Amino acid sequence: MKTDAQIKSDVLDELEWDPAVNAADIGVIVKDRVVTLTGHLKSLPEKSAAERAAQRVSGVMAIVVEMDVQLGPDAVRGDTDIAAAVNHVLAWTTAVPNGAIHVKVEKGWVSLDGSVDWGYQRQAAEKAVQALVGVVGISNRITVKPRLSSTDIQRGIERALTRHAEREAKHLQVQVEGSRVTLRGPVGSWAERQAAQGAAWSAPGVTAVSNELYLR
Repeated sequence: MKTDAQIKSDVLDELEWDPAVNAADIGVIVKDRVVTLTGHLKSLPEKSAAERAAQRVSGVMAIVVEMDVQLGPDAVRGDTDIAAAVNHVLAWTTAVPNGAIHVKVEKGWVSLDGSVDWGYQRQAAEKAVQALVGVVGISNRITVKPRLSSTDIQRGIERALTRHAEREAKHLQVQVEGSRVTLRGPVGSWAERQAAQGAAWSAPGVTAVSNELYLR
């Protein structure tokens, strides 16, 4: 098992390796395999890239994000312009149903409301908005309409997990209450943890996923 010092060194190296991140702007603290990222970054995509970089490092148990976005003068946009850009990019995103999402912008922070049929549509809306200039944060309150019974959802997720990683799937527990899914059990890496969460979100009718998987 890696020590905290080894994990910190690996996270710093991964941040340096990622071309989407300016590692000089990011502080890294590690305690009991929990990584805390601090700093002021110039864009929301860079903040997300830093989080993903830390997630890729083996041995990381959890990540605490204490970074914020402080836009440079050239990147600042008015809320009216941001709202127009958000509506435009959502209209041009094929995965997002036309007219399904309602947008609110306050001081560069975008709130997304509405309902869609699939979890991937909810995620696609957030991803599309994240790349826009002037956006400092996103509150994704889009809900997914329930479509299947709890039993059907559970069976579908279990089959998906088995297809993706048969060995790991044997140790995972899938609990479904209504349209809310809870994943429990050990995984070998953060990537496996995220893959399992993605499989759960891919099931039709899933409105929430609680990922309680832990690294063994």
